[in-house]
Amino acid sequence: MKLVIKGGRIVSPGDGIDYVGDILVDDGVVKQVSPKAISLKDALTVRPGKKLGHSLKKADNVVLDANGLIVAPGFIDLHVHFREPGREDAETIETGMKAAAAGGFTSVVTMPNTSPVNDTQSITHFILQRAARIGLVNVFPAGAITRGRRGEALASIGEMAEAGIVAITDDGDCVMNGTIMRRALEYASDFGVRVISHSEDKTLSMGGVMHEGFVSTRLGLPPSPPQAETVMVYRDISLSALTGVPIHIAHVSTRASVDLIRREKQAGTKVTAEVTPHHLTLTDEIVEESGYDTCTKVNPPLRTQDDVDALIEGLLDGTIDAIATDHAPHTTTDKEQDYVAAPFGIVGLESAVPLCLDRLCAKRQVPLELLIQKFTIGPANVLGLKKGRLARGDVADITVLDPKRQITIDPAKFYSMGRNCPFSGWSLVGAPVCTITAGQIKMIDGKLV
Repeated sequence: MKLVIKGGRIVSPGDGIDYVGDILVDDGVVKQVSPKAISLKDALTVRPGKKLGHSLKKADNVVLDANGLIVAPGFIDLHVHFREPGREDAETIETGMKAAAAGGFTSVVTMPNTSPVNDTQSITHFILQRAARIGLVNVFPAGAITRGRRGEALASIGEMAEAGIVAITDDGDCVMNGTIMRRALEYASDFGVRVISHSEDKTLSMGGVMHEGFVSTRLGLPPSPPQAETVMVYRDISLSALTGVPIHIAHVSTRASVDLIRREKQAGTKVTAEVTPHHLTLTDEIVEESGYDTCTKVNPPLRTQDDVDALIEGLLDGTIDAIATDHAPHTTTDKEQDYVAAPFGIVGLESAVPLCLDRLCAKRQVPLELLIQKFTIGPANVLGLKKGRLARGDVADITVLDPKRQITIDPAKFYSMGRNCPFSGWSLVGAPVCTITAGQIKMIDGKLV
């Protein structure tokens, strides 16, 4: 199929492109990106916001009218939990991929805390084969650092790398043993995969369910101090400096962590970092304001306004490389426990982009092109993925945004099986309106094709 995306503002920070123009896609590959008009004969014209008159599946040539819209490289989410194998009652690879496409993402990196844990070649093969059969978005698995994510012995990193993992992490748990973490960095370097650190000193955070501070004291909930994150950020950055091997810090949430990462980057340490939309937009005050809604229970916990301000500063000055959702679906039954007993995590794939467009670009003056960078070339560079650009010859993964589209977050309409979303009922301006993977339109106007 040939596809022309016509008349949109093309913003591709990785290519230095920001102009109104057209894109020609042929056989799943970008053939031309130009400020000049590109014509396509005998084509079906479609426009987000207008009802489709014909089936896209039957069209050989398609023109996507993008006038007034933003056309960007396909968005990448570095941090998702797709629960399969083992907890298909919470999410499957298929429902997770559907949520990603609906949310404007063309690529996701899946965490290994499945059941069984993705710590072997066979589980990696299973995830990749399932994803290939579904074919909605690109799935890049991360393998575990240690066997069973128990922190006791290294997993089969080489075999998983051969099978196709792009990173290793014990996400959900920290590798508390410093020697094992050092060895993980050294082995990861040998096999060309990145180490992702879940930075949490469990001896400090043990039993904590929210940020330690004035609010936790007032509510009487078990607290987790911000130092539980910061001390492990310092340890893992230090190990990166010792070994000379890059490390990526997941879901940064504190001002002290941002300051550490900034300082070490300036010193030449090979450290990258990500932040979640919920840590950029919510504070610990929401726990009380929501009436102890367990959808506000996340790990690391929601912090203070000062921490939120520091995270946005880190986005603006390049300290933080990527925005990642930490999409973590749970069953309604699991989340309907009391606040202490309920599991950590929220769903994020279908709310992340509108949330960032509205609350960061419109209200916190984060430039649109910078936001796009944090969803495209930023995460691609973190893991060395051949994604995040719109150059001639690149696979045509493309996300189209409507900066004026008004939406209301309704978890009941999510493609994800998870409903644990603290943003339910929020009215937002700006949304993804088309997701294109390998030249094929997978989503338009929030509906899968």
